[in-house]
Amino acid sequence: MSFLFKCFMITWMFTSLSIQAKPTNTSDSPFDLLDLNSSYASWGISPTNKKSSINLQEAWQILNTPKKKIVVAVIDTGIDPNHPFFSKSLYLMDRKITSSEYGIDFSKNSKNKYTPFDYHGHGTHVAGIIRSVDPSVQLLILKYYNPEATGKDNLNSTIDALKYAVDNNVDIINYSGGGPEPALEELRILKEAERKGILIVAAAGNEESNIDQKKSAYYPASYGLSNIITVSAYDMQLSMLAVSNYGKYSVDIFAPGHRIKSSYPNGRSGILTGTSQATAFVTGVASLVKSQYPAFDGPTIKKIITASATEEVNFFNKCKSNGRLNAHNALKMAKSYENLKITPQRELANKKIGHIQYRLNRKAQ
Repeated sequence: MSFLFKCFMITWMFTSLSIQAKPTNTSDSPFDLLDLNSSYASWGISPTNKKSSINLQEAWQILNTPKKKIVVAVIDTGIDPNHPFFSKSLYLMDRKITSSEYGIDFSKNSKNKYTPFDYHGHGTHVAGIIRSVDPSVQLLILKYYNPEATGKDNLNSTIDALKYAVDNNVDIINYSGGGPEPALEELRILKEAERKGILIVAAAGNEESNIDQKKSAYYPASYGLSNIITVSAYDMQLSMLAVSNYGKYSVDIFAPGHRIKSSYPNGRSGILTGTSQATAFVTGVASLVKSQYPAFDGPTIKKIITASATEEVNFFNKCKSNGRLNAHNALKMAKSYENLKITPQRELANKKIGHIQYRLNRKAQ
């Protein structure tokens, strides 16, 4: 039985880095609202896109100074540490960020543990989306992907990265990989994350399938744990992506995922499509909520994000919430949770279609 690895990337486009002077921010937001139109910003956060954005400007305008800088583990293809968008965003548990130490490389045959450089582009792009939603986020880059490794080796590297993140009590894990086969050790680690209250934000996958059906299950989404929020993707016109997996019971929410502009290696911006991109938007909003309400654990933040979704006819019976990510609504709902004195406990801390898929192929039916 063969192993398969595919990239989530569907389309791409590069643009040169442009440097522009920014006028002073005039709002009470802790973030500069002009960043919503930066060289690395997408339609998903654009203030002028009232139809299908995640309403991030309105969310930023009701934010207080973050009570805690949130550590998000990004398990992906690495990062370009010299990209200007991440000048203050990278994080390591026990050492300072330098040009030779800026994350951890768990990939097969890695030569330097602390230099998870992104030769692919996917990881830099996903990290940039998270950073564009929450500029205060601290990104712990955990690389698992080696293009020359087998699917089994890439899965083992992913499990090692997951274990490191959970053992070190990160706040949130952005997990864009997945596939049709479960892995016992992966499930064990994710259950430990559930026990600790760590939120896992997972891609629904790009298999064009209803993952409620057992034959089309997609993991880790299909484990059904209370701390996993599973994300499908939509386009600027609020249509579900044709390639996106869906499921009334297995998928939690939709987020922007079509032709998303974000950071790309070598100081560039790039445009990618897929549920990986949608996942990163949800991770960013979860980080914003957690930064304002540090006592909330993963399952609580999941409830807030899904309960505050904007319902859309196109997403009815395609996910549990019947709707799409709304950052403004999520922060307002989080405030209402705080007013109710809810204080959960947690420990401190393909063709043109793209998939990052590192598991066994599904057997022919």
